[in-house]
Amino acid sequence: MDSSSPRSRRIAPVVAMAAAVALTLAGCSSSSGGKKAEESAGGASAGKASTPQMTVALVTHQSPGDTFWDIVRKGAEAAAAKDNVKLVYSADPNAGNQATLVQNAIDQKVDGIAITLAKPDALKDVVAKAKSANIPVVGLNSGVSEWKNLGLMEFFGQDETVAGEALGKRLNDAGAKKAVCVIQEQGNIGLTQRCAGVKKTFSGTTETLYVNGTDMPSVKSTITAKLSQDKSIDYVVTLGAPFALTAVQSVSDAGSKAKIATFDLNKDLTGAISKGTIQFAVDQQPYLQGYLAIDSLWLYKNNGNYMGGGEQPVLTGPAFVDKTNVDAVAAFAAKGTR
Repeated sequence: MDSSSPRSRRIAPVVAMAAAVALTLAGCSSSSGGKKAEESAGGASAGKASTPQMTVALVTHQSPGDTFWDIVRKGAEAAAAKDNVKLVYSADPNAGNQATLVQNAIDQKVDGIAITLAKPDALKDVVAKAKSANIPVVGLNSGVSEWKNLGLMEFFGQDETVAGEALGKRLNDAGAKKAVCVIQEQGNIGLTQRCAGVKKTFSGTTETLYVNGTDMPSVKSTITAKLSQDKSIDYVVTLGAPFALTAVQSVSDAGSKAKIATFDLNKDLTGAISKGTIQFAVDQQPYLQGYLAIDSLWLYKNNGNYMGGGEQPVLTGPAFVDKTNVDAVAAFAAKGTR
């Protein structure tokens, strides 16, 4: 991703519309597409492509229980249902295991692979193997600063540095003085870039707090302890919707007056924004990331198209959701498309 700062407080995401794709593969946490994917995609009723069936593998770094990825997957399934594609989803938060899942896809001789690059160095070799096997690979969600270096064909997501910088400016507008940025997974390049972006533009003091994102009670106790120790913290910045909702409990338990802002969205978080327990969220539109990643592979195989010309990412965020627009977004979040 390029790191140019947005000129206004609200950043309009760059959105691309297209056809569709999907995948099938063996691996941990996988499920096949076809008719099942078509039924689960719900809103995808625009007809089914008559092109020869494709197999596409979507391999992410999802941690167990992280509902953010349900939205990504739903978008991918909608694209798969719209085209004659088999979709197989697999995931592992361990970068080495994720690389193994990509290798499984290569061994299955899939027609395309979509991957996240939370820890790009661990995936460099296996991406090269996919290219050697003439399997097109696109990126989504994580790794906007590295996708070109690894030779991926396209990327769909937000520039995490730009998103962080935009949030830092919002903190300035809110009059914040001291913020703690909560990182739930050490070594995740996108999360690190978010907090770095906040620190770059926020005129107050920023601290980074690492928590164990796979253990929510531990997340709660760690944030609570930090807020109890430092009453000068007036904003908690979390990097995912579940962690923001947990931070609400931490603020209460610590007797803190800190407010909460977050990256990413889900239906429960829109309710918290409406109530005012969370001030705002930065939405990167994960449904769109999943949809476009699969769709792009269909377009490439059948039409020879590729978005961004192999030079620029397709940005799906950042877009702010706060009390001024949460009601309009909430209906879509309830459907799992925002």
